[in-house]
Formats: sequence, C-alpha cells, structure tokens
Amino acid sequence: MYFTDRTDAGRQLAARLTGLKGQDLVVLGLPRGGVPVAAQVADALDAPLDICLVRKLGVPYQPELAMGAIGENGVRVLNDRVLSDAGVSAAALAEVETRERAVLEERARRYGTARGFADPRGRTAVVVDDGLATGATALAACQVVRARGAARIVLAVPVAPHDWAARVAGAADETYSVREPESFYAIGQFYDDFTQTTDEEVVACLLTRRGGRAEAAEVRIPLGGTEVGGRLTLPERATGIVLFAHGSGSSRHSPRNLAVADTLDRAGLGTLLFDLLTEAEAADRANVFDTPLLAHRLRQASHWLTGRFGAGALSTGYFGASTGAAAALWAAAEPDSGVAAIVSRGGRPDLADERLPEVTAPTLLIVGGADPLVLDLNERAQRRLRCEHRLVTVPGAGHLFEEPGALERVGELAASWFAERL
Repeated sequence: MYFTDRTDAGRQLAARLTGLKGQDLVVLGLPRGGVPVAAQVADALDAPLDICLVRKLGVPYQPELAMGAIGENGVRVLNDRVLSDAGVSAAALAEVETRERAVLEERARRYGTARGFADPRGRTAVVVDDGLATGATALAACQVVRARGAARIVLAVPVAPHDWAARVAGAADETYSVREPESFYAIGQFYDDFTQTTDEEVVACLLTRRGGRAEAAEVRIPLGGTEVGGRLTLPERATGIVLFAHGSGSSRHSPRNLAVADTLDRAGLGTLLFDLLTEAEAADRANVFDTPLLAHRLRQASHWLTGRFGAGALSTGYFGASTGAAAALWAAAEPDSGVAAIVSRGGRPDLADERLPEVTAPTLLIVGGADPLVLDLNERAQRRLRCEHRLVTVPGAGHLFEEPGALERVGELAASWFAERL
C-alpha cells in the first residue's frame, strides 16, 4: 500500500506540486474520489477548489472497465480498443451513456450550491483524481477544462500505470504522479482505505474551501438582568448563522468549537459563540447542568441577534457540544423557536429527553466511535426524535475528538448539514 487514504494521498501529491505555488491556479477535483485528494492539493497550493464533472462509461458486464467517459459541455471520449475487445454494441453504449448522463446532471444539481465555480479561463488548471487506470475519465476532464478556457492544464494523480503519460499526451500540458508501479490492476490496490467517497463528503470539501476568512467581532449579549461576552463572525453574503452552545466547563474560547466555527465561516455561514453563563454563575455546578436555564439563554441570544449585524434575515442553526447539545435540543423544542437545523457533537441528548419528540428542526448527531457511553445515549435519543435526523459516528474518535482529522470531519459534517438547511 502506498497511501493510507485519499487525504494521505492528497498530501503526498501536494508535496510533488510545490513548484506550482504562487502561480495563477485553480484546482479541479474529479467527483467523487478525486475531490478529497484535490482538497489537500488546493490547501497546500493556496488555490481555489472546484470540481470537473465527468462520468466513466463502464463496459456493461464489467462496469469498472472504462470504454469511455462523458463530461460537462457535451464532452464525450471513447476508447475504441476497449469497445472492440469487449464487443459493445452501439445500442449498449447508448444505454450506458443515457444512464451516466442522468447521473452527471443530478450531480451538477447536487453540488451546485456548494461550488465556488472558480473560473479556469486564462489560468493554470490542476486537474486531480485519486488515481488513473485507463485514462478515459482524465482525458474527458482535460477536454472539459480546455473547453472552459484554461491556458494550461496540469493533470495530477497519486498513482498511475508506468506508461500513463503517453496515454494522456496532448490532453494535458504537464503530468504529475507520486507512484507509477509496473504492476497495476486497480487504483484501490494502492490504498489501505479506498472506501467510496460520498456526495456529502464532496459537498463538505467544496463548502469548507469556498470562501475566505471573515473578521470576528467581540460582542456583549444582554441576557435578562446580566450580560455575557460573545464572538460573532458574519462572512460576506452569509447564507445562515449558527449559534454555539458549549458544554460543561467550557466557554466561547473552546478551541474545539472555534475550529468548527472556522470551518462554518469558510463555508459562508455566520457563527456566534457566546458564554451561556457569567463567571459567577458558572462557579455553581448546578447551573452548568441546568438544561432549561441554558436553553433559555440560547433563545435569548437568538432573539438578541435578530435584526443585528444584518443577521435578522438569516436562517438560524444551533451547534451544541456535550451538555450544550441538550440545551440546543431543549430550546429547539419550543413551538416558536424558529431554528432551522441542529448539530450535536458528542452531545448529551438524554438531558433533554422529555423534549426530544417535540423537536422539529432537522438534527444531526455526531459521536466519536470510541465513545461508547455517549454513543449509547445518542442511539437512545435517536429513537425518541420525530424530526428528520441522522446519527454519524467518527471512527476512532473519543469524546473530545482530539484524534488527527476527527475535528476536521466534525466541521465538514456540520457545514454540509447546515448549508443544505439554512
């Protein structure tokens, strides 16, 4: 195995492309597997990320064998040798193409709101996939990008057959790979984890790299007879705003919630992190676990936010961690809450058990795979929820999601959930 997973492959590939940094670039990933690889490349080269939609045309009785590919703008590439050797008729080819064209159009709709539509005209386009086998899809992608006006095309993959450069000659101006083994059967043989990339992961990769960073403002929020500090970030053209309810013993300065908030901000979502309790109140441990009180504070902050900083017209979401998740669910159960979506990270929904059937906002429960007690509590809560909901485990993650890549995964899941519903 050469690569742990696509993220590892992307980092290794990015190291081969450092000479391109500083040029006028756009990085284009091929959905679905090429996008997480391309995301690492875009991050390393400090370049915008977009996708190039193409679909492989697989031989009817051996779908993994490409007899051609189709792409945006009507591009169609056929491998005459494979067509001949496989004995594929014109009718069978047309049937496969019709089916794949429908998938292409559906994905264009699915990814449309997340795409930044980085324009390759007059720029160097770095086309990235998770590997190259027959080359049909890569050829189609290069033709699509050329039709979009790219001045130069760089085709980059983590792994490809030793003779791959000759296969794509003329389509790409430059080619890069990390490995070019003599023995090559399938791309997946070179990955320890080659699990299929989901549409949700593609959307998350695009969303979290779509916008620039927005400036955070320190605010003071009146909560009845007291006042607490907050951190408000509103990206330009924000599509919604997410209020954070932190867990026991934490505050608006929580590094984990700040990391998730940064991901949401880059996805074009506003965020408000604030202290649910004053320092004096937090000193009384009974307040820390007073779910109705914390939920009331969350609703007060929502009302305060309405009409301020241009946020009044934005849909609202709640992100709750640990006991804060219980407060978010409790607050959302109110008939007039107006909350459009909820995400819970390592949450304690059992502390809002009596209110769970009354929650109407779509709810995402994220739990670490190595946090069995909280996982059990969330599985029980899932059976109580009557709204749209989903439970996702992050493999190997503990309660605090401190493992490499775990918190990044939480941010991507949250960004995708909120972006589709706010």
